[in-house]
Amino acid sequence: MQDLHVGIRTRESRLAPETLESLRELNHRFLDLLGTQSGVWRSANPVTVSLELPGRLAPLSPGQKRAIADCPYALFDLRFGDDHHWCARLVEPARWSVCDDGVRDTPTLDFVRLALFFAWHVAATARLAARYLLGMNENTVAAFRGITIDCLPAIAAAEAVNLSARWSDCPPYWDALTQAACGPDSVALRRVQLSGLQLAAAAQLG
Repeated sequence: MQDLHVGIRTRESRLAPETLESLRELNHRFLDLLGTQSGVWRSANPVTVSLELPGRLAPLSPGQKRAIADCPYALFDLRFGDDHHWCARLVEPARWSVCDDGVRDTPTLDFVRLALFFAWHVAATARLAARYLLGMNENTVAAFRGITIDCLPAIAAAEAVNLSARWSDCPPYWDALTQAACGPDSVALRRVQLSGLQLAAAAQLG
């Protein structure tokens, strides 16, 4: 685990500070969205709802959410670890936008547009970083590198329904994260945040 921490920090140090700050801002936006998510989005994400995350996040202060958001990886997911999904999706992006009836919740769509632009930018400029920041596999990174920015709005409209909390199938992680954010010990919070690296590594090996 220590080797993994060192490896992550080495890669992280090579990223532009603006990239890391953008990731923190996206994480914070996602936590705000999750804490106030609409009924439409909640019904589309039953796993997230089962974790009762909206209720846990809603009472947190902006400072507490900002502290949680300071992770060396994304707290949100758009099925980035699903090669089959994204390789099929990105072959003909325009066709998918016609076939799918996506989420029409404006805050969700706004977030997904930003998240996909970030994913496309990281895949295009920092291929290895896309794997540990977002949980992408190599084929998904290559698929994102193969599209242009004009494809992203249509993809976002179709993909918004797939937005979820990363590792939403691991309640202990999210329980520990929200509990640590409410406490005075910043070291404890950082320890929980770094535990997410184990989940990221397991997903890459799985």
